[in-house]
Amino acid sequence: MTLLKSWVTSANTADAPFPLNNLPYGVFSTADKDPRCGVAIGDMILDLAAAEEAGLITLTETPLFDVPFWNEVMEEGPELWAALRARLTELLAEGSADKTELEAMLTAQSDADMHLPFLVSEFTDFYASKNHATNVGTMFRGSQNALPPNWLHIPIGYNGRASSVVVSGTDVRRPWGQLKGPNDDTPRWAPSARFDLELEMGAIVGTPSDGPVTVAEADEMIFGYVLLNDWSARDIQAWEYQPLGPFQAKATATSISPWIVTKAALEPFRVDTPKREKELLPHLKDCGPMLYDIDLSVTLAPEGKAASTIATTNYKEMYYSSAQQLAHHTTSGCPMNPGDLLGSGTISGPEKHQRGALLELSWGGEEPITLETGEERSFLEDGDTLTLHGAAKGQGYTIGFGECAGKLLPALKDPYKR
Repeated sequence: MTLLKSWVTSANTADAPFPLNNLPYGVFSTADKDPRCGVAIGDMILDLAAAEEAGLITLTETPLFDVPFWNEVMEEGPELWAALRARLTELLAEGSADKTELEAMLTAQSDADMHLPFLVSEFTDFYASKNHATNVGTMFRGSQNALPPNWLHIPIGYNGRASSVVVSGTDVRRPWGQLKGPNDDTPRWAPSARFDLELEMGAIVGTPSDGPVTVAEADEMIFGYVLLNDWSARDIQAWEYQPLGPFQAKATATSISPWIVTKAALEPFRVDTPKREKELLPHLKDCGPMLYDIDLSVTLAPEGKAASTIATTNYKEMYYSSAQQLAHHTTSGCPMNPGDLLGSGTISGPEKHQRGALLELSWGGEEPITLETGEERSFLEDGDTLTLHGAAKGQGYTIGFGECAGKLLPALKDPYKR
């Protein structure tokens, strides 16, 4: 596929993140407009509530875009998703007969505030990058026992907090927690000193399930993808995670990018998962290319200073796809709902610069990284802004995700001292 031309001229360059090929979905507001559904095109946003009210989009008997979230569209299923994409392509394509009417429904992205694009029903985070799991396991258990015995057979995950998922641009507060270092006799109560990021992708479930589904069925259920930063307090995690896994260490916040890039926009970028070291059981076996070739990077900007790129990797480095994660999630009969969010787990490649967390980049704090400003980091410091970037590169066009950014604020005063 090549670049599709739009009458919105800012969408027609090879490096524009939101060309007609993309059409990602978000929720935006302005000084005189309440939060509403929109689609990004070039450097503009098309107001879908206005387009629907004007009769330019009529896919159902009742309105779809009069609410500030995309869950109702998700619930309609893949046939409507395809019809909406086809209609938007028709409306925004070069030569559209509706250009004049639509121009009045455009808002510059620079004039808009972005909101969570969907109501998050549940959040599950996985641990599905072999490079990441091997690095972390080597740090804590040695190279001979780096991967748990189950890791090559199932995608490991835990149920997180949907209530703390926030949109890009939302500040994150350093958490307090119970900490116990290797030289401490007893735990102590203190702010996390080893706060970290995790570079991930998030898959959004669009249609429900009520019982086990296959990998192919799971792939059909996915509505789209976002960038995801699973902020992590490593010192809280080290003390609490035995025997049931992460809890408060992961509950502070999970940041996502504001635009949902649909599965349809990513179809040209499908790639296979890596060769299996152990044969998967039939219900998890690959049934075609289920990963995507998406370039990813992380920048870190200290307070008031320029950003440094600290990691570059690619989504195709994952061992398990989101479809496999979703299929595994349903094996117990666990129902899945529209708006469920699945974090991929930290995405790391084989090289040091491809590691998607400071825990790996600094090797547990033993090898601090040096920023372009000359400062060092083992873990995040107050005032640091972390930004995730992602893009799939096509033939003369780019499928962008928008930034996923958050600034780390200092811990509050001890919340239990009155």
